[in-house]
Amino acid sequence: MTTLHWKLVIDATDPHAQAAFWAATLGYEVEDNSALIERLLGLGAAPEAATLEFDGRRAWRDLIAVRHPDDPYDEASGTGLGRRILFQRVPEAKSGKNRLHLDVHTGPGRRDDEVTRLETLGAAVARHVKEPGGEWVIMTDPEGNEFCVH
Repeated sequence: MTTLHWKLVIDATDPHAQAAFWAATLGYEVEDNSALIERLLGLGAAPEAATLEFDGRRAWRDLIAVRHPDDPYDEASGTGLGRRILFQRVPEAKSGKNRLHLDVHTGPGRRDDEVTRLETLGAAVARHVKEPGGEWVIMTDPEGNEFCVH
């Protein structure tokens, strides 16, 4: 069996704000799909209403992704071919505990500084955890999704 390519998809009220937050958090790049969008608009294959301007370029209104800067991507579409997170607009707000979350790993002795940096980006500390197996901080992103900082 061959391995499968995958991406993590996160529902969001504001996918573009979430993409900006997570790109800054992880050191990822927000994907630039503007060339693909312009091509599809020119062919009449996508409506103008499906787009908006984000960070000075055209983007899809209801979805946007971030990708690892070292991974390959398709230059024609701007779509990442490796590690990526896609944020898709949904009408409802988050209503319960995450069933899946990200763990962000810092270097030795850097957790507190990273927590402070993430707070300046819009994250909030939910609680500190100290157990025999380790210590970490549970945080929430700007839309309330939990993640851990180790």
